[in-house]
Amino acid sequence: MLSVILLLSNLSYGKENQSEAEQDDQDLSRNIHKILSDEGLKGAIAGVSVRSADTGEILFDHHGGTRLTPASNMKLITAAAALETLGQDYQFITDVATNGKIKGDKLIGDLYLIGRGDPTILKQDLDGFATSLKDKGINKIQGDLIGDESWYDTQKLSEDMIWTDESEYYGSQVSALTTAPNRDYDAGTIIVDVFPGTREGEKAKVTTSPKTEYVTIQNSATTVSQEQETDILINRKHGTNIITVEGSISLDNANERSWIAVSDPAKYALHLFEQSLKDVGITINGDLRIKKASEDVTSLANKKSMELHELLIPFMKLSNNGHGEILVKEMGKRKKDVGSWEAGLEVVNDYLLKEGLQPDDMLIRDGSGISHVTLIQPHQISQLLFKLQSREWFDSYFTSLPVAGSNGRFVGGTLRNRMKGTAAENVVFAKTGTLQGVSSLSGFVKHENPMVFSIIINQFLDEDKIEEIEDRIAITLAEYNFK
Repeated sequence: MLSVILLLSNLSYGKENQSEAEQDDQDLSRNIHKILSDEGLKGAIAGVSVRSADTGEILFDHHGGTRLTPASNMKLITAAAALETLGQDYQFITDVATNGKIKGDKLIGDLYLIGRGDPTILKQDLDGFATSLKDKGINKIQGDLIGDESWYDTQKLSEDMIWTDESEYYGSQVSALTTAPNRDYDAGTIIVDVFPGTREGEKAKVTTSPKTEYVTIQNSATTVSQEQETDILINRKHGTNIITVEGSISLDNANERSWIAVSDPAKYALHLFEQSLKDVGITINGDLRIKKASEDVTSLANKKSMELHELLIPFMKLSNNGHGEILVKEMGKRKKDVGSWEAGLEVVNDYLLKEGLQPDDMLIRDGSGISHVTLIQPHQISQLLFKLQSREWFDSYFTSLPVAGSNGRFVGGTLRNRMKGTAAENVVFAKTGTLQGVSSLSGFVKHENPMVFSIIINQFLDEDKIEEIEDRIAITLAEYNFK
């Protein structure tokens, strides 16, 4: 009996004399496990890895070593590899060149628009090229207008792309010669706006930005009364550039807008450039073609993109898939002289090895995370984030992350409407990720005791519920104050 009393006494003494840090660790574990017992995770797989940002020590682990599909958390790896491989000041260059000569007001020879991967070329940049040629006294081109996209290979869609995503802005084709419709820089897309007519029963009005005849609009949408709801469907017919607009739009609706990926973005860019030339009064006597430029061309005008650290803002804040795939191909081109997914992903794997991670334990299929086949462990993501803090370009990387509850698309990004008014607001800096049945949130908790974390959840049914669970975990981390 005495021995039992002594045992109980020792247990009690041990609990009372636990360090404050040990008790905090237990509280953290207890609180997160409680969240992970939510009914919304029934039948799902959740992996959570939390580390001290100061030491890299694992503070919480729930299936952190399980390979899971990360969705756009893959961009955390792509961005880091690009910064290390290309440099934070890296710029893409687009050239206008010729194999001919200027004689009087004529360019005798072909005019080339040469793309080298810049995803930020706008219609106004093409207008600027046209104006530059006009300023050189050119009024007529006695030759063909040629687009050169040979900087990258001819594979325009990653191998796991679902065909129904091909017309969506997040599934746009990847080309070295491409244009974006606005400063979100969704390269290879066009903006379609649908407006109500002036009265009920009238056909809806449809415009594109930029204006172009490269796509064909088939519009069967009608205007309905103010009492009726808007129900508009905008899509591109598979394998074509026919965009269909169907459904109804209410009289009191300002407009419905959609970004649609075009088929063959290089030809699209070339058509926009042709229009720019015509707008300044330059005529073209030849044809429009896609072809690699000869080695002896002379540059007439060029444009450098923003630097990579600036491009990371729309890439990461808005989770721009096209940028992720372009960066992979660009790394392949620069390091292995092959602008392909295969070459680029080899560079990414080499980078991960350099960081001390185990890419052989991962399956990486693209740069954006749109693949349902990619598999990564939460522990490897949290380990990478911990290591990145010592890199000279880390500030650029960290600045690109969405900020919980912070207003502004280019500040809060995809987290701007999440965790507002909580301990996580302006404290959690993290990348979101979403696919059908996949959600992820990985990043940093910045307070007096900073942490890095990775949450990846697969095989669920209710996306809204899963985001709520992710937010509750992130808020718990923001509230955590270990000593």
